[in-house]
Amino acid sequence: MERPSSSSSSSPNEEEDDLQNLLDESDSQIEAAEQRPPPTFDVETLRSRLRRSFFKLNLTKRQCIVIFLPLLLVFVYLSTDLTNYFSSVKVPDSVFRPNHGPAESDLRALYLLRKQETDLSSLWNRTLSVSDMKSALFRQMSLNRQIQNALLSPRKAESLGLYGGGSCRRVDQKLLKRKTIQWKPRRDKFLFAICLSGQMSNHLICLEKHMFFAALLKRTLVIPSHRFDYHYSRIIDIDRTNTCLGRKVVVSFEEFWKSRKKHHHVHIDRFICYFSKPEPCYVDKEHIAKLKALGITIGGKVDSPWEEEDIAKPSNKTAEEVERSFRSDDDVIAIGDVFYANVERDWVMQPGGPLAHKCKTLLEPNRLILLTAQRFIQTFLGRNYVALHLRRHGFLKFCNAKNPSCFYPIPQAAHCIACLVEKVDAPVIYLSTDAAESETGLLQSLLIINGKTVPFVKRPPRDSAEKWDALLYRHGLEGDSQVEAMLDKTICAMSSVFIGASGSTFTEDILRLRKDWGTASVCDEYLCQNEQPNFIADHE
Repeated sequence: MERPSSSSSSSPNEEEDDLQNLLDESDSQIEAAEQRPPPTFDVETLRSRLRRSFFKLNLTKRQCIVIFLPLLLVFVYLSTDLTNYFSSVKVPDSVFRPNHGPAESDLRALYLLRKQETDLSSLWNRTLSVSDMKSALFRQMSLNRQIQNALLSPRKAESLGLYGGGSCRRVDQKLLKRKTIQWKPRRDKFLFAICLSGQMSNHLICLEKHMFFAALLKRTLVIPSHRFDYHYSRIIDIDRTNTCLGRKVVVSFEEFWKSRKKHHHVHIDRFICYFSKPEPCYVDKEHIAKLKALGITIGGKVDSPWEEEDIAKPSNKTAEEVERSFRSDDDVIAIGDVFYANVERDWVMQPGGPLAHKCKTLLEPNRLILLTAQRFIQTFLGRNYVALHLRRHGFLKFCNAKNPSCFYPIPQAAHCIACLVEKVDAPVIYLSTDAAESETGLLQSLLIINGKTVPFVKRPPRDSAEKWDALLYRHGLEGDSQVEAMLDKTICAMSSVFIGASGSTFTEDILRLRKDWGTASVCDEYLCQNEQPNFIADHE
């Protein structure tokens, strides 16, 4: 069908007249605009209009969440300090792989992005309380961290300093700013360590303080015999301590005995107690009998330089006070028990301790335990894992005597652990505990994150098919409860993040190792830190 033609055709002269008319009208409009006064910007009028427009929306709670949740996510992202992750870091071009096919990490990132899209769509159709919104926001932040980790393969993430512990970076210990003293013993001057309070962890803390005392008093430290105390040589590396200091500063009881045998007997010239209350040194008749059974004689009476030094309320002491109060020209002195001693706490507790040495720490698990821990981690855990010290045996009464209590119901403990594990994005939890199976079983069943159970890993019984513990077996250390306790500590000290038991010296010794080894994380904490148990039993 042909298009009908116009009833009248326009001539060229008519078209030129129309164009001229349009130009004349345009000029008139411009002149009129120039003569009008410029518009003013009335802020109050704009605020009033916006306010009226906002209230006309009549938004529901769900719509508010939908609108403001993305804004909150953006705000959290922009306000997060990422300088610790990316400062002075140059991202290698190979990270982006522009000319390669999708790797497994890329596919996982795509899967997580689709999961995030599904979660956000679900939030769109739900009515959330404030607490639910916080939880949802936390899950999305955690998911975002997983996506970042997936986009970077382990080796690339490690090269950027992003691997291990998700957002839980390691603590900068600033070792160059340590305050230290030299340990230079006088010839033939010895300090006999007395550590009797508590169990092995208490004794190790006591022994570390004895090293500080020996350095202040310029004496060689004598490690007690296993017939009087624990078998330290099976647990810590005594020879390594001397290597770290570059001189002989610590001797075993056997070495000390041989060096003093020329005097026909081993004699403690002066026995000094650090505390005078509730009883001197924790030394009773049984311990005196053990010392005598070793062939050791004690001169004079057991005394204390301070009359009112109470274990329940130890006073702050300076290094100068210790030097002045325990100074002696006697060849062999014994000091005990210094576990509760509060001497230059900030100095003693700094990373690496108060003594000048070339190692990370002076009191370290012996080499066999250290290697066994590494083999266990390689076999069962991998690099990124959370370690949990769950103290339960005898802890109910102990914690309830404190204010606030540190004994938490299993469901509450599970919630605290899950929150931290989700933040770390760790696949497994290493469990060091004395809890009954009924408690750990319930705890395990409650640890579900994003629909998946995060499994507990404990050291299994010996199996000849497994070789991770072969070193202990070959050297006759298998089955030693103190060796196994130190092995537990070592595995916990190497974790990405550690959850400890408040009030436990076992936990404190792990924290000491993490601090000295440089494995401490900003996310390390006590179980349910800053929370009180949601139920506390009455006292007897």
